[in-house]
Amino acid sequence: MAPCADDCFMTSIRRLSQVTFFLLLASRGFPVAPPVDIGSRWELFVDGFLVDRQEGVGLRLHEPVKREVVLVTDQPWEGPTCAYFSAIQDGGKVRLYYRGSTGGLDHSVDQVTCMAESDDGIRFTRPKLDLIEAGGTRANNVVWRGVESHNFAPFLDQNPAAKPEERYKALGGLKQPGKNWTQGATPGGLYAFASADGIHWRKLRDDPVITKGAFDSQNLAFWDAVRGRYACYSRIFSNKIRAIQSSASADFLTWTEGVPNRYAEGVPAEHFYTSATVPCPTAPHLLLAFPKRFVPARKKVAEHKEMGVSDAVFMSSRDGVQWDRPFLEAWVRPGPDPKNWTDRNNMTACGIVETGTGEWSLYISEHYRHADHRLRRLTVRKQGFASMHADAGGGSFVTRPLRLTGKRLVLNYSTSAAGSVQIELQDERGQPIPGFALADMPELYGDEFEAACSWKGGSDLGPLAGKVVRLRIAMRDADLYALRFAD
Repeated sequence: MAPCADDCFMTSIRRLSQVTFFLLLASRGFPVAPPVDIGSRWELFVDGFLVDRQEGVGLRLHEPVKREVVLVTDQPWEGPTCAYFSAIQDGGKVRLYYRGSTGGLDHSVDQVTCMAESDDGIRFTRPKLDLIEAGGTRANNVVWRGVESHNFAPFLDQNPAAKPEERYKALGGLKQPGKNWTQGATPGGLYAFASADGIHWRKLRDDPVITKGAFDSQNLAFWDAVRGRYACYSRIFSNKIRAIQSSASADFLTWTEGVPNRYAEGVPAEHFYTSATVPCPTAPHLLLAFPKRFVPARKKVAEHKEMGVSDAVFMSSRDGVQWDRPFLEAWVRPGPDPKNWTDRNNMTACGIVETGTGEWSLYISEHYRHADHRLRRLTVRKQGFASMHADAGGGSFVTRPLRLTGKRLVLNYSTSAAGSVQIELQDERGQPIPGFALADMPELYGDEFEAACSWKGGSDLGPLAGKVVRLRIAMRDADLYALRFAD
């Protein structure tokens, strides 16, 4: 199409409705995308969902900071093969649930579920519950005993319709040994549990509620508020590779058939021993997962009896089935400690805990099969698992068309002392909106979790509400973690 014809065509349709505008552009061969309505929700840059085109910038994965050891499983009822931790923040308390195990058979009835508590997510103590005898005493922190403790995985039920006596729920259980147990062909499965206080538990049914799967791992569940249902992510085997499936339920008792996680073409099939899947605390429409990646054929420590090494990876999903893995590298490496290079280490606990202003904590296991098996705290910047990153040379990217809502554009970002972020608002044709061009915005620099963007005319975007815009974001030595249109 000749330039003059382009200009005439564009001029002739400027007054048309946005729907008609996009239809006409498409009919003339212009590359367009329908507008995305993100409302006032936070959008994290953990994938390429918002990005239409980019130059000199790209997604960057941020490793967590390894902090202190918060728990050593050295009590008589615990042991070197404790595993499958769940971290739950309930008001001012943080609770850790985990398997107490000294290395017996998976189906041993002597396995127990333990619970430790903290007021800050850093210093944990074991309450003496006097419920169940284990390790020769009832003065312990055991809340359940039996084969279901192999992988007992509790959560705090955020369903507004949840009964008070079922504030806490959990899944736990195994398939019985036998031919094709990995395909769910033998009896057994996941049982449903409930509790009013997270301490006194009962089975909701005598029979398992999910039976098709392998389940010899942590099989977690949570209330998915965005989709209005319970979600379960459980262990399966796919072509002899450890994998993850999801199921859904309206009542926590009747579940859909499991759907295996799907990944983009070209993403390698790797052993995911656990998934640690959770809704993002500030953006629950976005699911985050921290699988323990297991490499069964490797052995780093020659004298160690078992094969296998492992680390933790990061991925995300916007529908719970299709998972984005733009980062194939590890999120947490084993590091220089040789005890983390033995089998089944570096297992991320399920749960994200807020432990300070702008600080999220997660937990990861270390020293599996060693006498000092332990759990270490990790910290990440709030919403800071990944970012759009520009180095000192600078660059920019343009978003997909967005339907603007709210009155302010708010960023979670950081720069160096010399770095900067600037944003231009463009109309649906990619033209700068008067008063909101790049030159109209003073350079934004610093390190802020909720910074309101401001142009020469101010920060109020109210007059543009309901319009379709693009954001052109120019960056230099900076990271943009998340953004939203605030009310």
